[in-house]
Amino acid sequence: MPNKILIVDDEPFNLDLLEQELADYDYVMERAGDGVEALEKTESFRPDVILLDYMMPRMNGVEVVKRLRASPDHKGIPVILLTAKASQEDKVAGLDAGADDYVTKPFDAVELLARVRAMIRLKEMHDTLEAWNRSLAETVKKQVADLERMARLKRYLSPQIAETILGDDENLFKTHRREITIVFLDLRGFTAFSDNAEPEEVMDFLRHYHGEMGKLIFSFGGTLERFMGDGIVVIFNDPIPCQDHAQKAARMALEMRDRVKELRVAWLKMGYDLDLGVGLATGYATLGTVGFEGRMDYSTVGNLPNLAARLCAEAKGGQILTDQKTMSRLEDTFAAESIPELSLKGINRSVPAFNIIGVK
Repeated sequence: MPNKILIVDDEPFNLDLLEQELADYDYVMERAGDGVEALEKTESFRPDVILLDYMMPRMNGVEVVKRLRASPDHKGIPVILLTAKASQEDKVAGLDAGADDYVTKPFDAVELLARVRAMIRLKEMHDTLEAWNRSLAETVKKQVADLERMARLKRYLSPQIAETILGDDENLFKTHRREITIVFLDLRGFTAFSDNAEPEEVMDFLRHYHGEMGKLIFSFGGTLERFMGDGIVVIFNDPIPCQDHAQKAARMALEMRDRVKELRVAWLKMGYDLDLGVGLATGYATLGTVGFEGRMDYSTVGNLPNLAARLCAEAKGGQILTDQKTMSRLEDTFAAESIPELSLKGINRSVPAFNIIGVK
C-alpha cells in the first residue's frame, strides 16, 4: 500500500508547494488547514507521516504534537515540524513536545524527501515492533537504530562514506582534534537577489544550486558540514581520513568555480547577478557532534573554520582565497596569484593571501 502523508499548513501556497515536491513519489496525500483539522484528519486518514506547520490559527503545531503523543492510537506517527522560526528555543520546544524532526523554511527539497523517507521507515519499524512479541523486540530495535544512524550520517556525509562507517562504532563522531581542510562557499550578490526575488523563486534557485554543488562535494569525497542559505561548508579528512585532502579540496573548489561560471550564463539572462566566492584553509581543528538528543549535527570549532570563513567573505566572485600556510601545500600543483595582505575580523594579524587560479 502507498504510504500516506498528512500535510498541515494554514497557507494554501505552502500546501501546494509541499504537494508539488512529493507528487513524483508513490504517496497518498491529505491536506489540513489548521491544527484542529489536522487532528480530525489524523483520525480518519491515519497517516504514516505528518508534515506540520509550527505557527497556525486555532491550534499551533506544538499543541498538535502534544495531543498526538497523548493518544495511544497516534503517538507512534512520526511528525516533522515545518517552520520559519529557527531559534534554538523554538526547536527545543517542538522536539520536547514530541516532534521527531524539524525542517526550517525555506526547506531544501532533497533534505525534506530524505527525512520523509527516514520517518516512513521509522514508522514501519514502529509498527513491526508493535506486532512482534517481546522475544523479537531487541532485534527490531537494533534495526531501527541502524536506520536512525544512517539517516543522521547521510545528512553530512556522502552516501559511500555513510555506508562504510555504518558498521563502525560511534567513536568516529566523538569530540577530537585533527588536521583537516575546510572550504567555505558563498554567493556574491545573493542578499540583493533574495531581497528582490519571490520566495519560491529563491527556493527553486537554491534547490538547483545546492544540487549542482552537492554532486561535486560527494564526487571528491568531502563531508558536507552544513548548508546556510547560499553558504556551504565542506570538510576534508574527517571523519574518514583522506590523503592529499588539501589538493582534493582545491580541485573541488576549482570545479565548483568553473561550474558556477557555466551556470552564470543562464543566471544573468534571468537577471541574477551572482558569482561564487570561496575560502579554503588547512590546519588543525576540533570536531565532533553538537546539538541535543533527537537532533545532532557534525561541526568544527577553532581558529581554522574562522579563517576559512573570513577568507570566503573577502573573496570576490570567481576567487578562491587561501592563506600562506595552505598555499605552501598546494604550490607544486596549483597556480595562484598573491593578493595584498588581508585584515580579517577576529584574527589579530594581517594574513598573506592567495587566489588559486587553476592546476599547473
